[in-house]
Amino acid sequence: MHRRKIPVSGEELPVVGCGTWQTFDVGDSPAQRAPLDEVLRILFEAGGSVIDSSPMYGRSEGVVGDLLAASGSRAKAFLATKVWTTGHKAGIAQMERSFALLRTDKIDLMQIHNLVDWQTHLPTLQAWKKEGRIRYLGITHYTEGAHEALREVLQGGGFDFVQVDYAIDDRGAEQRILPFAADHGIAVIVNQPFGGGSLLRRLGRRKLPEWAAEIGCTSWAQILLKFVLAPPAVTCVIPGTGKPQHMRDNVQAGFGVYPDSAMIKRMAATID
Repeated sequence: MHRRKIPVSGEELPVVGCGTWQTFDVGDSPAQRAPLDEVLRILFEAGGSVIDSSPMYGRSEGVVGDLLAASGSRAKAFLATKVWTTGHKAGIAQMERSFALLRTDKIDLMQIHNLVDWQTHLPTLQAWKKEGRIRYLGITHYTEGAHEALREVLQGGGFDFVQVDYAIDDRGAEQRILPFAADHGIAVIVNQPFGGGSLLRRLGRRKLPEWAAEIGCTSWAQILLKFVLAPPAVTCVIPGTGKPQHMRDNVQAGFGVYPDSAMIKRMAATID
């Protein structure tokens, strides 16, 4: 799988990861967890590593932690989670619980979720980074309407990553976030690359365009992911899934060539 550098460190990150919103919020039964274990196995075998979660994703953090512990694959994972609460003490308590649920003493990326009380949490994250408890710190949002506020926060400095919505039918990040991140050495993780899911469902009823083969795509999911990965400023994309067949499809977007400017115009025209 292709890898791209995290600007602040030069560490290379695989370009396709896995989101856990809704998909990993399951119970304890083997029937519920076995497919998720297979999802992670497929991700790792393809060369991926990023697993993104949050306290607001129900049981997802605990499920990820259990699966990694049972398979002995923690070392293969780049664990990203978030703080999503207000107040200094509440933030610390929530993040400590994330460490426990994920069964780790070090979290690779801790992100302030949806800008919630970011001024309060940032000093804690900076201190924990110095102590080695977290490796990188970031901030997130998932709607285009928050991009301006997100960029204003990034202008203040202190963040290694930004996580933002970006898709072929949700391109606001191209104007407000991606250029800024590229200019200021901030890694970008993309959420909602399928336009929230509805776009992919609609496209699934259509035949693949002839040009798909030119960029090595055999599915609409791969087309949408390769569109998102075309800008060099994008470090990693995290499509969420709990289905092994979808993970197997998604990781293929991490291989081969990516669209150039002419192909991007063809892709956008096809979707329009």
